[in-house]
Amino acid sequence: MITRRDAAQRLDIPLEMAARHGLPAHLTEAQLSEITDNPPPWLVQSRANRTGKKPVWVDLVCDVCGFAEKARPKKWWPTFTYISCDTHDSSDLPQPRPSDVRAEIPGIGSRFVGWVDTPLD
Repeated sequence: MITRRDAAQRLDIPLEMAARHGLPAHLTEAQLSEITDNPPPWLVQSRANRTGKKPVWVDLVCDVCGFAEKARPKKWWPTFTYISCDTHDSSDLPQPRPSDVRAEIPGIGSRFVGWVDTPLD
């Protein structure tokens, strides 16, 4: 069985759209294959409207241990230099260059911290 969230990720649509258009909480591989092979009109329209500027899902991968998950990107997320699980310390990452300052951004995905190195002015 596939969860609605996994189906949304594989169809590259938001979870809210999957629920709004009646995808059940759990699907079989055959049901998902049917949607993929014969997309309903709402899915065809969604794909046609896609500009490609903002991804629907992004892969978050810890730069320390490799733990990974897919998440919906937020508009306020900057470009991260590193991403780590919230259980790791900043000392587990490579040190920033002497000319950079590092900022910590908690609350990325379900358990990540984003790290942004920016040059000092």
